[in-house]
Amino acid sequence: MAPRMLLPTMEPHDTDAGLMLRYRDGDTAAFAALYAHYKGPLYRYLLRHVRNAGAAADLFQEVWSHLIATRARYEPRAKFATFLFHIAHNCAIDFFRRDLNLRRALPAHDPDSLLEPEVPEHQRPDRVAEFAEQQSALLAAVAALPQEQREAFLLREETGLTVEEIARITDVPVETAKSRLRYAVRKLKDSLRPIQEPEALPLRTYA
Repeated sequence: MAPRMLLPTMEPHDTDAGLMLRYRDGDTAAFAALYAHYKGPLYRYLLRHVRNAGAAADLFQEVWSHLIATRARYEPRAKFATFLFHIAHNCAIDFFRRDLNLRRALPAHDPDSLLEPEVPEHQRPDRVAEFAEQQSALLAAVAALPQEQREAFLLREETGLTVEEIARITDVPVETAKSRLRYAVRKLKDSLRPIQEPEALPLRTYA
């Protein structure tokens, strides 16, 4: 499963791409730095996207295994975050294709799968939803989003990627990615309004 072609220019000042180049050339310490930086956002993205802790842990390992196996062919065609989450997106899509029955059976809100589970090797930061005061309500609202809107929202909030980069990762036009973000934010605000004042929700808007 190789990532689709990305733009052929490296982003300026992308120190993570530089680390990946060093790892490609044999510097294992560079890989350790990348892993430490991205393990939290990557795992949270996978967990909230597939909504199953066991599957998320398997996909987490699959993404890193793919990166390790293909490191010799790495070229900095985009930001490293775009490269990494493009792999993660493809892994998640393959997961949904492999197990459509599980996808249909997943509840909109399963507290056991949405709360922060203990994952020994890649424990995530304590602050899961830094932009909302009510963690469990926000996780439930995100889980209830349609798959495409949920993924776009998670890519934006977990990684800080631009709309253009999200469009590149998910292979859709920029306007489609922007629309998915706009609808996701609107639905989240509607879901959270009963427990918080609208102005207390620091969710971005997408015109």
